[in-house]
Amino acid sequence: MNGQVPGPEDDAGRQPGPPGHSLLRTLLAVAWAILGVRKGSEYAKDFAHITPLHVIIVGLVAIVGLVLALILLVQLVV
Repeated sequence: MNGQVPGPEDDAGRQPGPPGHSLLRTLLAVAWAILGVRKGSEYAKDFAHITPLHVIIVGLVAIVGLVLALILLVQLVV
């Protein structure tokens, strides 16, 4: 220990950014993951700026939205 308190940037090399930017980056990362298309360099940038908790929350919301959209589609067809 060097007597310094670890800051947010010390958490696995992640650097904090503006809150809206982080949410937008997380939304885009999850959207690209759902499509299955992503450049390696962009993946590395996302990994450096977003947290796993954000990805889990946005992913769960996306799954619930997809299920609700499919239920609505079935209701409209039937």
